[in-house]
Amino acid sequence: MTVVETYDMAKMVLTDMAASKVNSLVGEEGKVGLNLRVYVTGGGCSGFQYGFSFDEVLNEDDTVIENHGARLVIDSLSIQYLLGAQVDYVEGLQGSRFIVENPMASTTCGCGMSFSI
Repeated sequence: MTVVETYDMAKMVLTDMAASKVNSLVGEEGKVGLNLRVYVTGGGCSGFQYGFSFDEVLNEDDTVIENHGARLVIDSLSIQYLLGAQVDYVEGLQGSRFIVENPMASTTCGCGMSFSI
């Protein structure tokens, strides 16, 4: 028997600030089909770590979250660790960067790029 998992994607958010930055960066590159991809890999000081890249390719099993024309893309393996998360863009003393606010993370490292569940 096959098991199908259903996720409530309304709980995952690309903030207005992050969407604005994605649109700005895509405009600078001049490539209309660029998407911000967020993914989870093993490693980091807390067990898992977030990664970001710009990607023109949409895979068949990707999930796409849109806000103001900007697209956030998540692969099928990473989505299970990002349910309910919010991707934001911040500027501060540590520089400018995309961040993930993940309610599923039980611990995070000081820089916020590494987490455990």
